Amino acid sequence: RDLTDISLLKSFIHLRYVDLSENRLQDLSALSSLTELLWLKVDGNLLTSACMQEMSYLQVISFDRNRIKGLEGITHPCLANLSLKENKIQTVLGLSQDQLSSLQILELRGNKLKSTAGFSLPKLKKLYLAQNNICSLEDLEGFEQLETLHLRDNKLETLDGFSSSMKCLQYLNLRNNGISSFQEVEKLQVLPMLQALVLMDNPCADEPDYRLEVLVLLPHLQRLDKELFEEDEQEEATQIRQTRQEEKEK
Repeated sequence: RDLTDISLLKSFIHLRYVDLSENRLQDLSALSSLTELLWLKVDGNLLTSACMQEMSYLQVISFDRNRIKGLEGITHPCLANLSLKENKIQTVLGLSQDQLSSLQILELRGNKLKSTAGFSLPKLKKLYLAQNNICSLEDLEGFEQLETLHLRDNKLETLDGFSSSMKCLQYLNLRNNGISSFQEVEKLQVLPMLQALVLMDNPCADEPDYRLEVLVLLPHLQRLDKELFEEDEQEEATQIRQTRQEEKEK
């Protein structure tokens, strides 16, 4: 509706679900009176900041397709799901464990991130970082409860940065990066629970015996590029692994 002014909403203090998407809003301060707010969607506006007054009960926010550059001022203690797709965010500094102690899902697809440095969200379970400019992985050791990590369409050439403390990570999407060697894939051995990996559209996926080589390195893997490993593949990988281990010992 091309709304630019939502001050009228100050009167509706018991509103719990508010969708203000596809308007021309630059300011959300009028929402500070809505102390019972649980769910807020403001996609497709002209917001340059996600900063709002702390809302005690707010659990879900979507700021997709705005002009937001930073993550300061997001301080809602019950927030579980935060989406900031297709903004202009260059760093995650400003998101803190103390202020977002309940956050479990964070969507940052289609921004301008170059690194993962600055994350401090140990309760996070799903993190979506596809379509950024990420070329280095840093500060991942704090993701002790993370189960899903999307890094598709970035600029990763190495896989340094993963940590054995990421003991819950089961799904990792690295599609369309610059991973060229199986030596980099070997670094994923530190992830004890990794079950599904997406590596298609990386240079290493064009190597001979690609699926087999990945399974040799990551024996707990159940699925590669969304295809389950067959029993005969697992058996062959086990034999190769044993043969190489024997040669190494000799």
